[in-house]
Parts: sequence; structure tokens; C-alpha cells
Amino acid sequence: MALIDIVKYNGNEKEFAWRFPNDELSTKTQLIVNESQVAVLFKGGKAYDVYEAGRHTLETMNMPLLNKLINLPFGGETPFKAEVWFVNMTHSLDIKWGTSSPVNIQDPKYGIYIPISAYGQFGITVNNPKEFLKKLVGTLPSFGQHDVINYFRGFYTTNVKDEISNYLVNKKITILELGAHLKELSEYMKNDMAEGFNSYGLELLNFYVEDISVPETDEGISRLKAALNKKAEMDIVGYDYKEERGYDALVGAAKNEGQAGTVAGAGIGLGMGTVMGHELGTLLKESNENLKKEDNIMCPDCGYESSKDSKFCSNCSKTFQKECGQCGQIINNENQKFCDECGSSLLKKCHQCEAVLSNNAKFCHDCGEKVVE
Repeated sequence: MALIDIVKYNGNEKEFAWRFPNDELSTKTQLIVNESQVAVLFKGGKAYDVYEAGRHTLETMNMPLLNKLINLPFGGETPFKAEVWFVNMTHSLDIKWGTSSPVNIQDPKYGIYIPISAYGQFGITVNNPKEFLKKLVGTLPSFGQHDVINYFRGFYTTNVKDEISNYLVNKKITILELGAHLKELSEYMKNDMAEGFNSYGLELLNFYVEDISVPETDEGISRLKAALNKKAEMDIVGYDYKEERGYDALVGAAKNEGQAGTVAGAGIGLGMGTVMGHELGTLLKESNENLKKEDNIMCPDCGYESSKDSKFCSNCSKTFQKECGQCGQIINNENQKFCDECGSSLLKKCHQCEAVLSNNAKFCHDCGEKVVE
């Protein structure tokens, strides 16, 4: 095979590295290196001399490292074998990246796992040609953007998951709020991934997260959005979740009573369908204030506090008050023995032997007769 007179770059603009196809060189071979390129001579798979932009004659004085290996003599045209690699040092800023499938990330604020998909682009440049060629290129004839994407897909996919999770924890925000933080998240991820690229002789110039999406059909997302919508509604109206539960209980009590007798019942019975916005918030606030009076009644079943005039527990609907069987007078004191209106006995008695029974007795302790409620 004839010796090569001129060695120059013949790859395309998308290549990071390109190998000259012939290795039959001599001390008269002219090496032409373009601007924004370097050339690296390899012998036996090991990188030796590096050439900057310009025209170089591959003579012994221009190959100090390689000359030590093959002992090239001075003068004359001496043939030798060596590979010439051209490395483009330009900035490649349009390398696309994306998660091939959704990755599950736990929302630090709500604790549920949410599958997310992310994509964007990044820019790199070669900052250590020898390290780049040894660790990434190997025996390939060329190395371009497509190879970078394939080699680093696992690296950035893993880092995307970890860095997003760390960012959410550090910022104490939910996944659904990430859209407002993409610029800061991009810089955060670039800083953390730069060292990984640098170990391969590459400098990570930028890393952009263009979009993070979540599947609308995911059950966790649907529940989370419903909860956030409910919270927004409560914030607008002016009440919280505890007050809403109390309101629901009051509705249930009013239905059980069958009439709009209490404050809540009156509000529900007279205009439940028309109470909106500020009026609903005012009604709930007034009801809540009534429930917080010092002389509230505590339900013996669930421990919830209700106003002293309540006939039912606002939480579990347990009946508080009892009526005199003779005159219908309301008895507030559960331990009262006689009606203060007509004087009739309020004690629970066995219908068989008239023995005095406890309020929760199911059988008479004297005659064993089943208690009739």
C-alpha cells in the first residue's frame, strides 16, 4: 500500500471524532488540521502526540512521544504505521435527550408515586481529546451526536430521576408545580451532571429541561388534582377541611331531625341550594364559632364537641337530649331523675317488675326480662 502524502479531515459537521482511513504514514506526510480541531496520533491503541490547527509535517521532531516508541531515524522518508484521529472541538448545543419511558418519582409533599416523562436538549464540547478518544471512541471509525445520545442515555435518564427527586425535596414543592421551576431545575441538573461528562473528556455546556409531563389517566394524578382543586375551593370560600367535615355532619343531623331546628338546619332547610360563595363561608364560620363555646357538650361516643343546645352530635348524630314521657319537657341533664316541669320519674324501669335500670341496660338485672326501648 502506498504511503500517504496528505492526511486531512473528511468527516461531517456532526462528528465529534473521525479516524483517517489509512495508517501508512511517513516522515514526509503532511497533516492538515482545521480550525476548531485537533489531531491525535495513535499507535497500538494508545494516544501519543496531539496537533493543533495548522499544517504539520510528520517528522521526528514533530512526534516526540511516538518517536520514542518506534525510533524513527533522522533524515529521508521513513515509513511507519499510526492512526490519525481528528477531534472536533466546536460546541454542539442541540443534542436532544428524553426519557424513553415514564419514570416513577415520589412526590415529597403528598407521598404518592407519579410516573413522569421529561425531555429537552443539552450542549457539550470536547475538553480532553485523549481522554475522550480512549474512553468513548475505542475502535469505532467515527463518533457523532447519535453515539453520544446512545452512550449517555442511561446516564442522564438515571440522573434525571435522582436530580428531580432531590430538587423537589430541597425546594419542598410538588411535582405538579415543576412547570414553574424549569429554568432553575435545568441549572440544578447541569451542575450535578457536569462531573460525569467531564470524566469522559467532555464539558457539559448547558442542560435544558424543556418539559415535564405526567399522564392524565394516572389514578394518583387524578386524586391529587382533585384534592388540590378542593383545597383551592376552600381557600376561595374561606374555610378548611375540618370545618367542611363539621358542615357535612350538621347536614346529616338536620336530615335526621326532619326539621330545620338548629342554626345549621335552618340554613340548610331554608336555602341549601342557593347559599353560595361568601354566604356559605359566613354560615360555616358562625356555626363553627357556636361549636367552640366553653359550655359545649362532648359526645360520649366520638368525643366531638357540640353546642349545649344540640339534640344530636354534630359528628356522629348521637342523640344528646331526652324528653319527659309525660309532658314532653326537654331534659338536658342526663342524670336527672325527675322532670322539673311535671315531676314525673325519668328513671328507666323494667316494664315487667319496674326495677330501676341503667340507661344502657338490655335486660333487667332482677327478673331477666328483655328491656323494651
